[in-house]
Amino acid sequence: QVQLVESGGGLVQAGGSLRLSCAASGRTFSSYGMGWFRQAPGKEREFVAAISWSGGNTYYADSAKGRFTISRDSAKNSVYLQMNSLKPEDTAVYYCAVSRLYMATMMADFGSWGQGTQVTVSS
Repeated sequence: QVQLVESGGGLVQAGGSLRLSCAASGRTFSSYGMGWFRQAPGKEREFVAAISWSGGNTYYADSAKGRFTISRDSAKNSVYLQMNSLKPEDTAVYYCAVSRLYMATMMADFGSWGQGTQVTVSS
């Protein structure tokens, strides 16, 4: 199947920015929907953002809307998450995932997941 590797996480002060990257390999990439999820310690994994296989449609969780931007570069087999105005409550492990569907936001619709990258926002 598809293999995904996230990078770009780290420590940042509140109000700062980070750009996460997700590199894909294996089966075809450009014809699949992609998404970002996050999971804080002791909490369930939650949806953050999604993008269609064409890149023409995006969808954001309320917590991310206005601050985060998802994008993709099919030629590079990569998906990105630009995070601005970060808050301490954004602290979590961030995962990218791929779906067979054109567009997906539910965990059950994503079949392949990356290993995650840690994002820590200090106050």
